[in-house]
Amino acid sequence: MPYTKDDKKVTLTTSSGSSTEILLYGATVVSWKSSAANSSSSPTERLFVSKKAILDGSKPVRGGIPIAFPFFGPPSKPEHSKMGQHGFARSTVWKFDSVVMDNETGVSVRLVLEPTPEIKNVFPNPFHLAYVVTLTAHQLSTDLHVKNTGSESLTYQALLHTYFEVDAASCTVSPLKGLTYIDKTNNYAETVETRDAVPVSQYTDAVYKNAGGKYVGKWNGGGVEVKAIGFNDVVVWNPQADAGSKIADLHEGAWNNYVCIEPGIASYWNTLSPDASWVGGQTLSAL
Repeated sequence: MPYTKDDKKVTLTTSSGSSTEILLYGATVVSWKSSAANSSSSPTERLFVSKKAILDGSKPVRGGIPIAFPFFGPPSKPEHSKMGQHGFARSTVWKFDSVVMDNETGVSVRLVLEPTPEIKNVFPNPFHLAYVVTLTAHQLSTDLHVKNTGSESLTYQALLHTYFEVDAASCTVSPLKGLTYIDKTNNYAETVETRDAVPVSQYTDAVYKNAGGKYVGKWNGGGVEVKAIGFNDVVVWNPQADAGSKIADLHEGAWNNYVCIEPGIASYWNTLSPDASWVGGQTLSAL
């Protein structure tokens, strides 16, 4: 079968051998195995998950593709003060909704999240989230649909916090040259990127604004292309030992094995009027 599910996760597969696993907890994609197009190699794991990641639903997963909603980073608005970093989407159990596509091209499923009593206690705004995950032979797409189901405006941020398995020592991300970015390693100073390709072999935590929607990560032995829609920003993050050693659920040396390339609404806020909808997504291609 192209998909299987139980009370913990959904697994999608294709006839080419590619696969992906999505936890219902946080709708977090924790595995994507794929070969590159025009390659005869077997599908390999493209996503990074920490060896110390907590997978029992007691805290957000360190790795894969966690969803940040209704804000990115620590709470910056008074009305978000009761929530932890990146909001509640990545730490709430979603419901399996339906199979969207199942044919020779690939398989696609939809998960949904609506306010639970726990969410209502910290975020009173009504909403409906749908997350559509689509797997084909050489690509993975993850699309977040936000609908304002309330009678007041809904203001939010959203981000797909994607961790790629890479050789960080040789990894670069491009094209970012000429973009203004917020450098979170330097007191949130704003500067213009001058590098043709941005290396992540040193502590990197940058929010690139109006970033264009197409990004390529390259490293010795591999690469990935990220095409985003609906998200004007992209975050590039690797903590290296400087900050990585302070992250409790990140195993020692993990920063040598991943980069985060994260399309999102991160430097600004989006507002939906009642009954309005928005979609932000990414398509990942193995290179």
